[in-house]
Amino acid sequence: MCEEIKYIYLKSHPLFELLPEDRIKNLCHSIKVKTVYRGEIISYGEGGYSKIYFLVKGKIKITESDESGNELIKDILMDGDIFGDLTLEGHPSIDECAEALTVNTTVFFFNIADFKKVLEDNPLLTLNYARKVSSKLKKLEGRHADLVFRDAKSRLLRFIKNWARADGNRMGNKIILQQYLVGCTV
Repeated sequence: MCEEIKYIYLKSHPLFELLPEDRIKNLCHSIKVKTVYRGEIISYGEGGYSKIYFLVKGKIKITESDESGNELIKDILMDGDIFGDLTLEGHPSIDECAEALTVNTTVFFFNIADFKKVLEDNPLLTLNYARKVSSKLKKLEGRHADLVFRDAKSRLLRFIKNWARADGNRMGNKIILQQYLVGCTV
């Protein structure tokens, strides 16, 4: 893929936007860009081939399956989110799965070994990464608190309100949500 397009994708992602231009240009050689189609599963890899993904455009559903094949939706990711082997240890969860919810979803990714080197060379990026992972953790803590302290109706209302804030389009006094969760069990 053209280095200019990789540069634009890196520069547009919130994690990399504050890096100097020369550092971003150097990173273009380390990333791979992929267009994922609706319903396509994204593999995290394993061991030395595990990956960390950066969502440029689209929506991704993160799920986990149990032994019986039941699917639990853990998160719906939007532009600017990260997913994959976030621990950077080379051991992503084998039960976790990422699936594109929108047509022509665009992601770029690093192999974990390459991303660790990038973090070692860029303290600002390391700090941004820590903030992003911390933010994801706080979001999960909030969802856990909802499960413990709220009933199903309250959780559903809160989910819809958060979805409307994050992804809704205001039309007059209404908020319109695109239904990309068709076929999903929430």
